[in-house]
Amino acid sequence: MTVDESGCVADKVRRVGSLDIPGGGQIVVQNGYAFVGHMKPPHGTTIIDVSDPAAPSVVAELPTDGPYSHTHKVRVAGDLMITNVEQNDRHLMRLGSRVAAVRQALSDAGNPASDAAVAAELGLEESDVARLDEAVARGYGDGGWKVWDIADKSAPREIAYVRTHGFGVHRFDMDASYAYMSTEMEGYVGNILVIYDLADPADPQEVSRWWMPGQHIANGEQPDWQGYRNRLHHALRVGDEMWAAVWHAGFRVIDVSDITAPHTVAAHDYHPPYKEPTHTILPLLQTIDGRRIAVAIDEEHTRIPGQAPANLWVFDVSDFSDIKAMSSFHVSELDSPWAGSTGRFGAHQFHEQIDGTLIYCTWFSGGLRIVDVADPFSPAERGYFIPPPRTGFDAPQSNDVCVDERGLIYLLDRNAGLDILEFEGNSR
Repeated sequence: MTVDESGCVADKVRRVGSLDIPGGGQIVVQNGYAFVGHMKPPHGTTIIDVSDPAAPSVVAELPTDGPYSHTHKVRVAGDLMITNVEQNDRHLMRLGSRVAAVRQALSDAGNPASDAAVAAELGLEESDVARLDEAVARGYGDGGWKVWDIADKSAPREIAYVRTHGFGVHRFDMDASYAYMSTEMEGYVGNILVIYDLADPADPQEVSRWWMPGQHIANGEQPDWQGYRNRLHHALRVGDEMWAAVWHAGFRVIDVSDITAPHTVAAHDYHPPYKEPTHTILPLLQTIDGRRIAVAIDEEHTRIPGQAPANLWVFDVSDFSDIKAMSSFHVSELDSPWAGSTGRFGAHQFHEQIDGTLIYCTWFSGGLRIVDVADPFSPAERGYFIPPPRTGFDAPQSNDVCVDERGLIYLLDRNAGLDILEFEGNSR
């Protein structure tokens, strides 16, 4: 490991610029501007001028509407920007539906039904129970997504707010014509795909839905899994296909040649035995030795001793009826000085526009990893960059990555900070 004077651990990647901003969930870059969706309110979306990567400057900051939502994802197409609206701390808030039942069970057993007792049953801090009670009483109806006119980057203008259901929209894709939302919807369990027409961006119109059998409970379907384990994380459009990561159900390929009738054409599930959920799946644009190749990355949620951290996968998807794993790529915890911190270590995401065979990946406390899948049976690391922790944190938590048309790499931390990087092996 090589550590430079600023504390960065890197090989063949150098820091060009850096910006101290609140922690982010997603970054996209278009025409010299970076768009960041932040993890926590009141920080919503930040637009940054990166025309000079050594001196990035904030040109607009959009706060959230209040403390109960976050807008941690963002997409841009031309002069349109879309941001999600999702309940903040949704994983904790979901437990609110269990509090009353736990209290009743404690009472029925003749035990104190105090906040401390409820917290012990649910594995929470005592103070969390009061928050859950307040959230249940308040309700949540703000989940959905917003459309913004960004012709003037310094003064984005909200032109539409589409409310969906439940906890709202998580990740999503968009292009000039459609928005592809992963969202909760009434009558379904877990997130599904809802496609909207953007012909009139001020009045988006739903055109279709896709879900896995078992999700549409209002129509009599019954899931054969527990809770929300199987659900759409997000789906990315590639031609007339959408490549959908469906969490503990692996991935699906959806035919959208008829946008009004999306349907599944391929499915692959490698859970179990692998414990971490599928976060993102995409095919390479070119074949390798006659094979169509796709890469998937899992998200590390909980570090369990004795279990391998989340990793990158390479699949042969030439035959949708016989998808096969070809290899996987792992990062050793010995490769990061912060692997033993309280933060997560394993894989999370890769740059969602694959051009060639280089996959730009994030490992939470393992930073940026640049992986070459030119030999799909033996992925090879070509470079890496691990930023030092920002002030107040004991480890980096590299969350998202984007590569712009200049080949510059934008590494976003979910706790705090943005790094702009250059890879010496980049041929652009």
